[in-house]
Amino acid sequence: MKFSSNKKAELPSFQITSMMDVVFLLLCFFVTTSVFSQWEYEVDIALPTAETGTMPERLPGEIIINIDKDGVITINQVVYTEEMLLNTCRKLSSIYKGHPVVVRADKETDYADVLNVIDICRQADIWQISFATDMNADNGASYEADVAPTEIK
Repeated sequence: MKFSSNKKAELPSFQITSMMDVVFLLLCFFVTTSVFSQWEYEVDIALPTAETGTMPERLPGEIIINIDKDGVITINQVVYTEEMLLNTCRKLSSIYKGHPVVVRADKETDYADVLNVIDICRQADIWQISFATDMNADNGASYEADVAPTEIK
């Protein structure tokens, strides 16, 4: 008895269609997360509302300084002291001249705490400061009010 067949064995093939689907989904995931990682927001901060403002065009590496209602300063969910913020801002301004900073202060934050952060930015030679606001309380969209360097004296 001879059990050999005349058929040649087929080589295993790679299914590229399913691999392309997986790669496309990974690409979509990483693009989406990279965009949202540039926008660092503290969840506990309730921004004040404003009638005017523009939707911000974010810059890569932009620093967002959050000030909660107790005057605690955070950047990227790390609590900063005034001295740490000053050192960080000085390093930033020495490497990147004219780099913008966005200040997100809670609507219940004392005015003195906001001015303290602005003064630290001025000491570090940072003059492009924007203030984040909500257009209205219903939509929760974040807008910025830009302040020109000549307005801060």
